[in-house]
Amino acid sequence: MDFSQELHDSCLTDVSTSSMLTSINAAALGSAEVLGGNAFKSKDPRLSTTPSLVNKPLSDDTDDVIFGKHYGVRTIELNRPQKLNSLNGSMTRKIFSRLKEWEKSQLANAIIIGGTSPQAYGPKKPLPKAFCAGGDVAAVVIQNSSGAEGLELSKSFFGLEYQLDHLIATYSKPFIAYMDGYTMGGGVGLCVHAPVRIATENTIFAMPETSIGFFPDVGGSFFLPRLEGQIGTYLALTSNQLNGVNTFYTGIATHYIHSSNLLNLTGRLAELEFKDYDSLQSRLSIINATIEEFGTGIPHDQRMVIAGELRRAIDRCFKYNRIEEILEALESEKEGKVAEWASQTQHTLLERSPTSLKVALKQMRLGKDWDISETFQREYHMAARFMARPDFASGVSARLIHKPATKPEWDPPTLDQVKEDEVDQFFRVEGEDRLYLSENGAWKEYPFHLALPTERDVERVVGVETEKGSPAQKAKVRVLKAMIRDSRGKLGVKEKVEEILERCCVVGKRKELRWGSEDLSV
Repeated sequence: MDFSQELHDSCLTDVSTSSMLTSINAAALGSAEVLGGNAFKSKDPRLSTTPSLVNKPLSDDTDDVIFGKHYGVRTIELNRPQKLNSLNGSMTRKIFSRLKEWEKSQLANAIIIGGTSPQAYGPKKPLPKAFCAGGDVAAVVIQNSSGAEGLELSKSFFGLEYQLDHLIATYSKPFIAYMDGYTMGGGVGLCVHAPVRIATENTIFAMPETSIGFFPDVGGSFFLPRLEGQIGTYLALTSNQLNGVNTFYTGIATHYIHSSNLLNLTGRLAELEFKDYDSLQSRLSIINATIEEFGTGIPHDQRMVIAGELRRAIDRCFKYNRIEEILEALESEKEGKVAEWASQTQHTLLERSPTSLKVALKQMRLGKDWDISETFQREYHMAARFMARPDFASGVSARLIHKPATKPEWDPPTLDQVKEDEVDQFFRVEGEDRLYLSENGAWKEYPFHLALPTERDVERVVGVETEKGSPAQKAKVRVLKAMIRDSRGKLGVKEKVEEILERCCVVGKRKELRWGSEDLSV
């Protein structure tokens, strides 16, 4: 089976390249105030003393974000369709400020964020649909070339972006993201930490940073290591894309509905009424049930890609803590069922920035122990260090600025030339200032789970059946029925649970269902 055809289309096609290539000036990027003094220097690393945002620069665009209200719903519409709604400082400031206002309003029950459709603007060449296809990295590189002042402005832009992402992650009201179209890089930060993330048939997800000499930021240190198995590490290192239904199956999205239902869904959500004493969990449960009303089924022509033998291979190959070991593991797969995928993945990794690969891999291993606030504060310093290195400028210039695109010149050019101490520098924050975050976020796991069941969820139910000693086939049926019942018939549960049972369960010596990889029945 040709897994490589489905998983290795480049994230830097003409479409995604144009989406990230924006030209705004330094003033439009603006700046975010960063905690001066002793946050990282303090005995308590969460102490902070200064406000987060600066005043609006005069150069901010007036209509790059459209805000709306419909009964209890407040809407945010990213409005740069010709740039596939790529995120800039002007948009970030507006969204942050408006979210803070709505948080205080008793009339605002829920927030929905989405992207403007390009069809409404009638371009000569139709543009694809985008939620948000990334940040203004091309403009950042151009700005950095002006010297120390440009680097400081760019650092502040990333700080402001991370402050917004953190606010979304810790928001006190239901936050719903319509991932309808390209959802990449900076766009991922606007949705992946929200409790409700809706994918559609238009969704194309990717974290393409290692291909431009950067690292998976916007909270990638948090959400990627918490995906099942080694899926997060695989996506972080390769920059590969996932379509809408596979974004849903991996847990990146919590729901999947057809884009034609989004407008009606918005109207239905606007009609919802909550009691004043309803907790955020209660409100999200009501919203979850409402969204399920609009499900029209999983597309039959789009199978679960990261599944079965490929998923096993991803877990086998990407479990290591050194890129060199991952490459060796891929080499050993070239004689098996996923030979073509292994060869292509090996080739993909060798095209990425060696520094980015090593930093991103360590980021995946350390990030699983960071809380949500520490994640953004550490990424802020990682971003500053990457901007000071040549790979970021080389990668963005070669892939996004030059026409036609060229091959980046990485420095150092090979993995063996990247020193471990250089990698460690990206994670050293002792004595550094700490990014100010306006909300507390000490949790290390997302507090709300509305996505499909995870392997851990299925394992618990399988354990109950194992204790009963029921015949394996009957036990599988009971596990599936229990998971569907507990999810209240959620779309996609049947397909996800069946795949997990097939891949993760074996028959025990007594013919019972058992969680594990070794068949004991023979």
